[in-house]
Amino acid sequence: MSKIKKFLLSFEQRFTFLFLLKWSFICLFIGGFTGSASAGFLWSLEWATNYRETNLWVIALLPIAGLIIGLSYHYYGESVVKGNNLLLEEFHSPKKVIPFKMAPLVYLGTILTHLFGGSAGREGTAVQIGGAIADQFTKIFKLSNLDRKIILIAGISAGFSSVFGTPLAGAIFALEVMIIGRIKFDAILPSFLAAVFANYFCDIWQISHHTHYTISSVTELTPRTILWSLIAGIIFGLISMLFSKSTHFWSVLFKKYINYPPLRPVIGGVVIALAVYFMGTTKYIGLGVPTIVDAFNIDLNSYDFILKLLFTSFTLGAGFKGGEVTPLFFIGATLGNVLVWFIPMPIELLAGMGFVAVFAGATNTPIACTIMGIELFGIESGIFIALACTTSYLFSGHSGIYTAQIIGSPKHLFLKNEKGLTLSDISQKRNNK
Repeated sequence: MSKIKKFLLSFEQRFTFLFLLKWSFICLFIGGFTGSASAGFLWSLEWATNYRETNLWVIALLPIAGLIIGLSYHYYGESVVKGNNLLLEEFHSPKKVIPFKMAPLVYLGTILTHLFGGSAGREGTAVQIGGAIADQFTKIFKLSNLDRKIILIAGISAGFSSVFGTPLAGAIFALEVMIIGRIKFDAILPSFLAAVFANYFCDIWQISHHTHYTISSVTELTPRTILWSLIAGIIFGLISMLFSKSTHFWSVLFKKYINYPPLRPVIGGVVIALAVYFMGTTKYIGLGVPTIVDAFNIDLNSYDFILKLLFTSFTLGAGFKGGEVTPLFFIGATLGNVLVWFIPMPIELLAGMGFVAVFAGATNTPIACTIMGIELFGIESGIFIALACTTSYLFSGHSGIYTAQIIGSPKHLFLKNEKGLTLSDISQKRNNK
């Protein structure tokens, strides 16, 4: 009997070693291509932002940029217009390999959005680029549907990791985002490999600059500060839900009243350009990184977070391209900055908590966001970040920016009937009541 056990143990380790070799090889390619693409994307994004800020007249051309984006997707990219949700749908119900054209289309759309003054992020673009690149290896290596699920996770991990410079959070995000409340453990190693390789190759180019944030003052952990952290988390979660529902609201509104899809970002571009002109500030368009940095150091306007929420949800709902995550960082950090008015905790700690907690609630990835907070701000603030992220996740409800997410484990026991449904299904179900 002992000989049989030894043989089985030996067989398992050999199989595991082959698994390691296989995915190290595949993820090296995914990481290399995706990390390099992210480096070029970040450089392009920085150029677009700098050019816009020194030539503000280009914002008047946002409707034309919207027309180009709309026409591109309507006539050439209809099969990839769902973006991140397409990656999730292919993970849950594999049909065909993600067309590679997703990568150049979303890259062009995002750069045009930022160059001419839309309010959007970069995560969605990087994730779509990573997913599109990774899925091409499904054909090259003739992978099974099971392996394809893993490779999609690896692509998402590579894109997220390289664009933010957070390999640990990127790997966990890809594992956690696919099914709410469930993690695909057989993809853990490939996800981490792809994240590490992509981050490494992005850094090799030395053309991308990840913003650094610091929390220099962390309050003492007491029952009182724990309570305040939970209260802050509740607020962050409710704002996460508001962002998700606002983006969906604008999208539905544009589809309802404008039948021709390419015209939607044109009309949206006119509204945004006029809003920027009459407000006399570009603070709420683009990524908004300078304001995020300020949120950790100085008092900001009480309405900054809500205006960024409106600008971003409207931009994306109109059909412009880009991610939601960096705007969510803006919304969370500026909201945390405001909470210092009645929550007796350091301003940089509240800003840092909001930075990741609003993101956690909107994407339903509390573990990844906790790890991201620790990667960005240090372990000293880890407990407060974890409390804010997990509370935000619960109070954002069954909503989110990725409507193709499936409920694997409901957030609350009384919602057990929603298990197995997508967030889109749940939204429709509740609207019909």
